[in-house]
Amino acid sequence: MKIRIDDLNIRIFHFNMIQVNTLVVYDETRNGVIVDPGMSSKAEEDMLFDFIDKENIVVKYVINTHPHIDHIAGNSYCVKTFNAPLVAHKDGLPIYKSANHHGTSFGFPDSEYPMPDIFACDGDTIAFGNQIWKTLYTPGHVDGSICFYDDNHKFVIVGDVLFAGSIGRTDLPTGNFKLLIQNIQEKLLTLRDDVLVVPGHAETTTIGAEREGNPYL
Repeated sequence: MKIRIDDLNIRIFHFNMIQVNTLVVYDETRNGVIVDPGMSSKAEEDMLFDFIDKENIVVKYVINTHPHIDHIAGNSYCVKTFNAPLVAHKDGLPIYKSANHHGTSFGFPDSEYPMPDIFACDGDTIAFGNQIWKTLYTPGHVDGSICFYDDNHKFVIVGDVLFAGSIGRTDLPTGNFKLLIQNIQEKLLTLRDDVLVVPGHAETTTIGAEREGNPYL
């Protein structure tokens, strides 16, 4: 799936058996970022590489919205292949440290899982090309969950915090339903109705659509 907003391009790949949305976001400068690299096979790695190579994208950061295995399976490949630092929230560190165990238990290949190089905290900005994203700390699905809001292009990358007609599950370690709802209401539903929501799985939606029709909210 491809999304274009003015000078910004978002390419969405669906990787691994859980079909995570791996994003490549770049602008006219050809600088870009990879969000939630979920590749779990060489074929998926090649697909990502071929796209980035064809588009002449310089990867400035590899970014994780949260530390669940389906969203970080391709971290090592991306960090090494594109020589880019890994960005995440510090509260996810305990899960990163046990990622290999979690990965093999869920059927992912035995792999290295690098620790983050840069910690993004609530209110921090991530800049690449002509873009500036604001970090929103939104735990509840899991500790270390962060969203990235682009005020200029009116979209927000939410990982597994919010979905079209649903919300992230809270039955895994460090999940907290009350906290998740609180963060959605305070960090996401305060955005404008026309803000595009790009989730970690399935289709996109808007803040307005979820405000009006999401049964959990």
